[in-house]
Amino acid sequence: VQLQAFGGGLVQPGGSLTLSCAASGATLNYYAIGWSRQAPGKAREGLSCIVSSADRSTYYADSVKGRFIVSRDSAKNLVYLQMNSLKPEDTAVYYCGTDFTSSCRGYERFNSWGQGTEVTVSS
Repeated sequence: VQLQAFGGGLVQPGGSLTLSCAASGATLNYYAIGWSRQAPGKAREGLSCIVSSADRSTYYADSVKGRFIVSRDSAKNLVYLQMNSLKPEDTAVYYCGTDFTSSCRGYERFNSWGQGTEVTVSS
């Protein structure tokens, strides 16, 4: 099973961008999906998580709470991270991941992170 985040790009400060997470070989609906990012020279930072489709509870790190929204489209087998009010410090490679359970507990340490997508916030 491979997860892949896509939809990154260059955006101006204050702008918005929506990332998507897709999986090959599995349905995401049964699993909690987390988002993390890693900026150059920094450790990976857990950002957000959404539990399985049956629950859809969401969790956010303080650094993105109120700006980022995680959601899923069960029919399309996709999970989204809508990022608003972007700041230059949001520049990083963003990843989606899971540990193939329905819980977001410890999502920052999920064991399977897919290929990331780069987000650059700059004027």
